[in-house]
Amino acid sequence: MKVLVTGGLGQIGSHVAEMLLERGDEVLVIDNLATGRREHLAEHERLQIVIDTIADKGVVDDLFDSFQPHAVVHTAASYKDPDDWYNDTLTNCVGGSNIIDAAKRTGVKRFVYFQTALCYGLKPSQQPVRLDHPRLPGSSSYAISKTTNEFYLELSGLDYVTFRLANVVGPRNVAGPLPIFYQRLKDGKLCFVTEARRDFVFVKDLARVVLSACDGVGHGAYHFSSGKDVAIQELYDAVVNAMDLPESPVAEVKALGPDDVFSILLDPTRTFEDFGQLEFTPLETTVREAINYYKEYGTLGEYTHLRLEDKKK
Repeated sequence: MKVLVTGGLGQIGSHVAEMLLERGDEVLVIDNLATGRREHLAEHERLQIVIDTIADKGVVDDLFDSFQPHAVVHTAASYKDPDDWYNDTLTNCVGGSNIIDAAKRTGVKRFVYFQTALCYGLKPSQQPVRLDHPRLPGSSSYAISKTTNEFYLELSGLDYVTFRLANVVGPRNVAGPLPIFYQRLKDGKLCFVTEARRDFVFVKDLARVVLSACDGVGHGAYHFSSGKDVAIQELYDAVVNAMDLPESPVAEVKALGPDDVFSILLDPTRTFEDFGQLEFTPLETTVREAINYYKEYGTLGEYTHLRLEDKKK
């Protein structure tokens, strides 16, 4: 199989590309290195890497015409700054529609997309959230742009799978609390946690399911979720344990902010029905693999979806 992976030097894309190569597929990766890293993929005889932007329609069309992929795994996304609407829409909307349009024009057989759980809004009316919950992305600029492209995909007529994601963590994870906890503890700084709960899933568990989707399993929208959430405090404790610190620094517990969410837990019932009863890697193993990665490569900036003024506090 020939698979084009956008954002293929990022966390999810690089793990998918590695697994595709391991089983004998041919892979073309495009990445603009906004959050991806060249060292995430070793050179391989069946791997092509293009450093460029999917927002350039001419570049995208040329890649599709020359490579003629059977499947597309579209992981590329802009999320570094929630107030940078220009780059978010340029990548997530313009770039995403370029990829969908080229896939449709060249007869791609399977398109795999990734959506944020924030597409359901900050206050979902279901717990856990089912796939029939209305999409209400208006409370997040990132969710607006990701949902816009999901609508384009649904309109396209392509055979697609959308994975609406729990919190994907592990090696090469550059956003969210895990890299923030690591970097602050490494620098001898204190951390804080809230009473929020999240479902943390291992990136390699997701990548294995993505390969099944490339092979034609499933159709439409799915939740990639373990169906269980844990307290942020548990993630923090796992980071402290994995770092083998001489002391066990205690995190300050803060109340949830007005824009924070206690829990958005996704119902994975349809995923288990179509992809099988999945096994999920324990949180302790996931965190330890991530810490080993950070020790070698660093954290690349510890991005969050918080607004800039919130990050400074």
